[in-house]
Amino acid sequence: MSLLETQDLVKEFGGLTAVDHVNLSVERGTVHAIIGPNGAGKTTFINCVSGLLDPTSGTVEFDGEDITGLPSHETVQRGISKSFQTASIFPSMTVYDNVQIAAFGGEHGSFRFNFLKRRDDYEEVAAVTERMLRSVELWEDRHEEAQNLPYGDKRRLEIGIALASEPELLFMDEPTAGMSPEETEETVDLIEQLREDLGLTIVLVEHDMELIFRVADRIAVLHRGQVIADAAPEEVKGDPQVQEAYLGGVEI
Repeated sequence: MSLLETQDLVKEFGGLTAVDHVNLSVERGTVHAIIGPNGAGKTTFINCVSGLLDPTSGTVEFDGEDITGLPSHETVQRGISKSFQTASIFPSMTVYDNVQIAAFGGEHGSFRFNFLKRRDDYEEVAAVTERMLRSVELWEDRHEEAQNLPYGDKRRLEIGIALASEPELLFMDEPTAGMSPEETEETVDLIEQLREDLGLTIVLVEHDMELIFRVADRIAVLHRGQVIADAAPEEVKGDPQVQEAYLGGVEI
């Protein structure tokens, strides 16, 4: 059953069509990768779905509900979250507080603080914060200032922040960008763990093709804003059109 579905989704910037009538269906509980050369429209597509950009036309349905054009804070409330290409954290705050603030927003809908109570008195928020920090294996570092974390752990923290709203669908935009091979391997393990332990549906944008073919159940290929393939990894890997568009005819 589809959790996310787009129909003829278009995003134009002046005379440029960055997303060109994209039809995509993401099944619940899967890892659905989106690949393509630079400028193919991958991030723009994600931003249209997650509410960071308004699509020019077309529709976005999430869990059977039309969410086209909803702002990002409302898509979060409906169960969609996103980790960004670069770590978006509060560097001078602790690891724990970074995730706790996001958990508070996810639990209460916005930052409507009750100043007669400490944040720690919200038991559910504290429970979510701990659960997500354990999921990304940062619980032991919870008292550390975020700016002191190694780069790979900062990316893990950013994923923990995205998870704090307890989404059903997580967009991961270039999660291994700038990582060492060891950190990349840890991220592969994390993606598999998140799907298994939390039952997440993950839409993954990534240039590391080895990673994609290891973790993805299905791969959509964007080229000049259009989907030119959307199939199981082995089918995509052997598709001559994909090889030509993505790597100039070199086999992947």
